[in-house]
Amino acid sequence: MSNQHDELAPPLPACAPPWWEDGETLTQGVKEPAMLSRGIMAFWQQVRRWLLISLGAVDPLTCSKELLDLLAWERDIKRFKGEPLELFRKRVKYAFVNAQDAGEVAGFKRIFERLGIGWCEIHERVAGADWDVIVVEVTDSALSSNQALMQALIQHYGRTCRRYRFQVVYPISATLRHARIDMNQEVFAASLKGTP
Repeated sequence: MSNQHDELAPPLPACAPPWWEDGETLTQGVKEPAMLSRGIMAFWQQVRRWLLISLGAVDPLTCSKELLDLLAWERDIKRFKGEPLELFRKRVKYAFVNAQDAGEVAGFKRIFERLGIGWCEIHERVAGADWDVIVVEVTDSALSSNQALMQALIQHYGRTCRRYRFQVVYPISATLRHARIDMNQEVFAASLKGTP
């Protein structure tokens, strides 16, 4: 994680003191102004490393509640009423990935899977409904146990100017048995010839 932050963080500007303070142009050896500017740059490089290490070391699933609230604020995640702490931690952890997946059907399915909602189907441009209606098919148990979570996800990651409707599906299990069927087949050909 810290490698990713290190790659994405902007680098510090190079230490470029003016020629009369670089310690090489006017003197034979490195003198006071050059040593001071190099020391200051080394200090800020160390501060940058400390900041990047702390960014990579924070895990929302195990950090303190206070730090979790700061991470949630940073990632624009708000805890809804009655949300369990474990679920809130998951939403904070996957906030960046969920934001990348938002706006597409396959991405919305991945968001639902990451947060433990389970199976869902999403249909756009459904016949007989307005063009801006998106139908979300979920099981009855998923809707009843995760209704507030689904509303929060649609509000946060849903498409702008779209209306979402939930359609409940009741899954049933069926058993298919098979048997062996023997069949014989005969083909006869006939032709009609005209008489002279």
